Amino acid sequence: MREYFLTLLVAAALTYMLTPLIQVIALRSKAVASVRERDIHTQVTPLWGGLAMWLAMGATLIMVSSLNLVGKAYSRELLGIFLAASFVLLIGTLDDRYELDAITKLAGQGLAAAILLFFGIQVLWLPIDGIIVLPTNIGQLLTVVVVVTIINAVNFIDGLDGLATGIVGISAAAFFGFSYLLAVENGFSRAGAPSLVTAIVIGCCIGFLPHNIYPARIFMGDSGSMFLGLLLAASAITLMGQIDANAVFAEDIGPAALPLLLPFAVLAVPLFDFGMAILRRLRQGKSPFAPDKEHLHHKLMKLGNSQQRTVVILYFLTATLALPTMISAFAPLYLALALFIFLTFITIGLASTNRTPKGFHVVN
Repeated sequence: MREYFLTLLVAAALTYMLTPLIQVIALRSKAVASVRERDIHTQVTPLWGGLAMWLAMGATLIMVSSLNLVGKAYSRELLGIFLAASFVLLIGTLDDRYELDAITKLAGQGLAAAILLFFGIQVLWLPIDGIIVLPTNIGQLLTVVVVVTIINAVNFIDGLDGLATGIVGISAAAFFGFSYLLAVENGFSRAGAPSLVTAIVIGCCIGFLPHNIYPARIFMGDSGSMFLGLLLAASAITLMGQIDANAVFAEDIGPAALPLLLPFAVLAVPLFDFGMAILRRLRQGKSPFAPDKEHLHHKLMKLGNSQQRTVVILYFLTATLALPTMISAFAPLYLALALFIFLTFITIGLASTNRTPKGFHVVN
């Protein structure tokens, strides 16, 4: 655990130090978010935050490769995850600068998923009526769907300062806890690509957040949201591939299902917002990727919440769904339920006391 904590700190420090440099480069390259009618921000803000995270991840992987435990996590799967993340980051970086069309971005996300498949990272089984081993072509198709869905869910929720960064950080923390405790409980190697990748993701989010919190000096952009989304999806799929579900969970299907279900539980907020946005736009006869001002965070702000309070509410909502789900695999169910109730009360309390700070203008 100490080596993973060190890895997290290295990633956080590097991201924090690299982000101001990327901010200057983005401004000079005109990779900026201009102020549009649907936007919350009120001034031109540089993008390419994902580039700082990618550089920090690459440097972190080099710096911690000689550690006794973490060094054992370096594998073909880890290489595949990094290459796929690098490719999707490239697509996002180009989109931040040149505003690529939705079809091009979707194709790029599909190609990134294909890179994962090339390195043997795919969904192998599903917890349906026991354990069903999927045919190769079905597993590959499902892998692409999972990767593309999670990437776009993270992308869609990135609408307020610090929102996507914090939600991904909380989600990665829950997933790291699950993958590490799973290894401890069942005697797996603690040196796994999922644990290493999610530890780095947590560090990148922590390091980026001071620059991205309200009022944000830089946005992660599509480069960051797509990059982080792919890392979370790939970590979940890789963990599934390392588990012999029939052997380990022959009598308890709950923990067996969690490697697949946990990413959807911890990302329930962006996934719900993503799904509702798609349905809403299709009903209106628009493209599923047409922008609007009806996202979950927009609705919370229309109720009178400030941008800062809205972000905190969604942080707690994410934690309410993520942490009890993770804990339920290793602790008595009543403990997970107690935590869920406790966090739910806090979330409801925050959402029900709408107090707009003096001088703050709510965007309608």
